[in-house]
Amino acid sequence: MASNNAKRTNILFILSDDHGAWAMGNAGNPEVITPNLDRLAEEGVRFSDFFCASPVCSPARASLVTGRIPSQHGIHDWLREGNTGADAVEFLEEQLSYTEVLAQAGYSCGLSGKWHLGRSLKPQKGFTDWYAHQGGGGPYLKPPMVRDGAAIQDEGYVTGLITDKALQLINKYTEDKPDQPFYISVHYTAPHTPWDQDQHPPEIWQLYENCPFTATPEEEPHPWQINSCPHGQGETRKKLLRGYYTAITAMDYNIGRIIDRLDELGLRENTLIIYTSDNGMNLGHHGLWGKGNASFPQNMYDTSVKVPFIASQPGRIPQAAVCGELVSAYDFMPTLLDYAGVDYEHAAALPGRSFAPLLYGAAAEADQYVVVHDEYGPVRMIRTREWKYVHRYPYGPHELYDLAADPDESRNLLADDAGGTNSEAAAVRLERTKQLKAMLEHWFHQYADPAIDGVREPVSGSGQLYWAGVRAHGVQAFAGLNPAHSAPKP
Repeated sequence: MASNNAKRTNILFILSDDHGAWAMGNAGNPEVITPNLDRLAEEGVRFSDFFCASPVCSPARASLVTGRIPSQHGIHDWLREGNTGADAVEFLEEQLSYTEVLAQAGYSCGLSGKWHLGRSLKPQKGFTDWYAHQGGGGPYLKPPMVRDGAAIQDEGYVTGLITDKALQLINKYTEDKPDQPFYISVHYTAPHTPWDQDQHPPEIWQLYENCPFTATPEEEPHPWQINSCPHGQGETRKKLLRGYYTAITAMDYNIGRIIDRLDELGLRENTLIIYTSDNGMNLGHHGLWGKGNASFPQNMYDTSVKVPFIASQPGRIPQAAVCGELVSAYDFMPTLLDYAGVDYEHAAALPGRSFAPLLYGAAAEADQYVVVHDEYGPVRMIRTREWKYVHRYPYGPHELYDLAADPDESRNLLADDAGGTNSEAAAVRLERTKQLKAMLEHWFHQYADPAIDGVREPVSGSGQLYWAGVRAHGVQAFAGLNPAHSAPKP
């Protein structure tokens, strides 16, 4: 059997694509059908306030795997180029990943699903088994995949294909390396678009035939909405929500297949299962459809930056627990390695810290885990329990939210109509803004790499570009942003 030694925990890391923290039954949504994610939450701990490092896929994923913020690893937007072909780039080649640390510690490491961090045809970062998506997304049927180093159009439904390979890896590691722990990344493309009926299993689509779709708001369209994601109102809205929920439920069914297989092999109690997503998702929230790049300028609403996070290992992690501490994707690498008991040298430049004690049910120490930062190119956010400040370099507009009084972020206190300047409340807003801006700038000054800092770059949300000659001139991957690529207007 793959490791049944309590000191050598197997790790199954399930990462979805565009799954909002609000879109699970265990998070309070009565409409979306997620029995297996609900089961994981019942058998473990759900973090209600886990934040991505950037509200778009490639930089968020790079931060998870390296522990670095985008202005340290240099991926600032989803990668439009550099994934396949002659100009393919291994964007994280010079960055240490937790998967490399695990491989060096004796873990068998396999990937099944979306990578979207460059050079998809090549196993990298400690993985020896590699069934990857060629790019970042696409059709659910006959998806473009990489098998045995070859680019193929695979036959079947991509969510099921990714699951099938994950099950094969579990079987392989159990049979071939019984004394060695395994780490398996299961990276679904679900529930990313497309949400068309003909892309998904009809039996799951039918489950939502009579759904009223009242769990999400139907608001007036946001003036900053761009066409990065399908959007609409009335019946169009319901059809899009039906497709999104269908993709989630199909993924949930396949997650159940994996959990059942671990149970059958007697590995469940010695396998840590983590479920999370790369970034959040708005489906009508704030009048937006999409994530951080649903709008221009990019948004930092909680629905964009907050993601699901569930950790489960029966007998080691308390069951049916909900943790409300603020934690972030840049805390993930130190936490996972700490939990696995794997020693490594934590670089001083890494901003994260382990929250492994919270997985065991320990209370947070006073004044800890209370601030998170987020970035998307020149848009940066600082969030505490009570306040959120968003600064858009160089011109704004900026935002301030009193989350205690306005948890839905419906009233920007820095807007022109926020109540005038001749009041005690205005003085409090001014002082709070100054304080949060100073904290934000100090933090990024401490951690951002000036050579690849995105704060002064025209990141539009339309994808990061790269050309083959960049490295020859000594410029890092971030310089692949095409300076001629103009930002869309709001």
